[in-house]
Amino acid sequence: FRNTTSGDAFEYNCYAGLTCKAVPVADRGKRFVAIVGRTFTTADAYRTATDKAIFGEWQDFPPNEFFENVLLDGSVVGIERASAEFSKFRVTDEADVLDLDSLLPAEPSVPNIAKPAPRIDQSTTPAEIPEARVLTIASGDKDRKAAEARALRSLYGSLAKMVYAPACEAVLAYLSRSLDLESLIWLEQKDNRFIPTAAIGSLRGSPIRVGIAADNARLLDAWSKRLPFELRERAPDGSAGRSRKLSLFPSVVGTEIRGAIGVEGQVNTETSVGIMRFCRRVGPQLEILRLNREIENRDWLNRATARFTESLKKIDSDDFWSYVTQASAELVQSERASLLVRNEKSDGLLAKAVIGAKIDLFAEPRIGGRVSESVLNSGKPVVVADISRTRINTAPSDWLYKTRSFISYPILIGDRRIAVMNFTDKAGGTPFEARDIELLDAIAPQIAVAIDRTSLKDMAGEFEQLSVTDALTGLLNRRYLEKRLSEEIQRSKRHRFPMSMMLLDVDEFKSYNDTYGHPAGDTALKILANVLQDILRGADVAARYGGEEFAVLLPQTTSSEAGVIAERLRQRIEHTVFPKRKVTVSIGIASCSNEIETPEDIIGAADHALYEAKNHGRNNVQIYDSFGKSYNDKIN
Repeated sequence: FRNTTSGDAFEYNCYAGLTCKAVPVADRGKRFVAIVGRTFTTADAYRTATDKAIFGEWQDFPPNEFFENVLLDGSVVGIERASAEFSKFRVTDEADVLDLDSLLPAEPSVPNIAKPAPRIDQSTTPAEIPEARVLTIASGDKDRKAAEARALRSLYGSLAKMVYAPACEAVLAYLSRSLDLESLIWLEQKDNRFIPTAAIGSLRGSPIRVGIAADNARLLDAWSKRLPFELRERAPDGSAGRSRKLSLFPSVVGTEIRGAIGVEGQVNTETSVGIMRFCRRVGPQLEILRLNREIENRDWLNRATARFTESLKKIDSDDFWSYVTQASAELVQSERASLLVRNEKSDGLLAKAVIGAKIDLFAEPRIGGRVSESVLNSGKPVVVADISRTRINTAPSDWLYKTRSFISYPILIGDRRIAVMNFTDKAGGTPFEARDIELLDAIAPQIAVAIDRTSLKDMAGEFEQLSVTDALTGLLNRRYLEKRLSEEIQRSKRHRFPMSMMLLDVDEFKSYNDTYGHPAGDTALKILANVLQDILRGADVAARYGGEEFAVLLPQTTSSEAGVIAERLRQRIEHTVFPKRKVTVSIGIASCSNEIETPEDIIGAADHALYEAKNHGRNNVQIYDSFGKSYNDKIN
């Protein structure tokens, strides 16, 4: 409010990165400020907000409403236009200024085993389109143009009520009707690659792979000149084929290419102008829908992961392999599944569990030779919609598969390839898709830890088991934890998963030992270890770090989620009956971030938070990133 007392509007970026303008207005002698905006004007601003909504501090907001009424414009023109509408209400008298500062709330703190698809390679661009050409989607009289304008407005209105993939298909269908185009495809930019999302005509169902990165200099240059980028089909022998062409029209939000429309065949200049202008109009709306889908996926993945975690807690060692396979199959709605581990004797694969198979896979001489061995060796998952359209040999007829779709997913810990899971016959007969891979990505760390522990007990022998286990408490020891910590940090970086660590220290434990003796102290540590195992989730890794200090790795867990777990643990220990006297713990938490990215960093940060917990009177939880200083400032 103070920045508008001069009567001029004040432009600023809010906490969420939205560009806004505060316009001083008056009504019946009362002064107030109208906030105009809620617009992302740069790609960096909206990407930062999306990352916070999906991976960071805004995860608890309702996902369906998060980006409601937010625009992605790329300029401040819309804000200026809206601000001008308030001109009749602008303040003209500077007297009687109402100071609202005290009333304002504070801002909230695979390898691709499938048959190689026709590869599209970059080629040339057509002659530059004159900038001055005026878009006319179709020729005709005024009535036809008016009808087209109404249809366009109707499309924009309907997109707001759609979800992302159907909206992309609706956009393609509109262009097909309006511009008499037969085959089109919408490509989503993901990890700097173009991934098909929707297609119509002869491109529907085709395994198209676009061999050009979204940040390719020639593509960006063509877009800056308002040119489509022409791609050519690459023949199976690697030569440049001339049978098919794809004209690529990037959809840019801010300054970042977020998608593209591909049109098969030659496109004339007038049609190209229309498509590029259409992309500029419809791109921001589709991006909002994509962001909503991404946030909804995060919410869905969190719920599915939580269900899977609860399932792992119920696993008995006697039926571990079957139970983990069954629980995984249920999540991806697979009627048939298998879990294979590496056979150390033969260097092949060994079946540990089979669900719904029509044959005895345990008796197969070389199981996994068609797909699983390649998947495990590469460390990359494979999802196939229709095996008949690949070069993979189909399974024998007596295996009686219902569908032609499958997933083969490797289970890894760091660079160690420990198992592969296969899923076939999706319920309802539909093919597996990328969404199923996302779900497996989310639960794979928990499966890996569970398999690793069980394999250690089953195959490593007593000596190796003892080498990573604390003899007193039965928890893992510091040696194992530090190895797992490095692996989890790498996984967190690779998949952009959150990861946290907590250090626990028993309060006044020296006096406990001095008063009641070391045997009593040992008993207290055993009880505390049992509480840890009871409270923690299946993927969490608890270890005795040394003396009366314990450490817990919390994969795919934000600092706020770790705080909830730690507080629940602290309260449980505080109310647990110990033989001699009440026992409490102090807990320090740290999470991976841009500045905490090595094992030494996160251990040091968690230890610093633990020190703060001790300084706050013990028996409390402190989170490292809530102290208000940078990592280096705190440590140094």
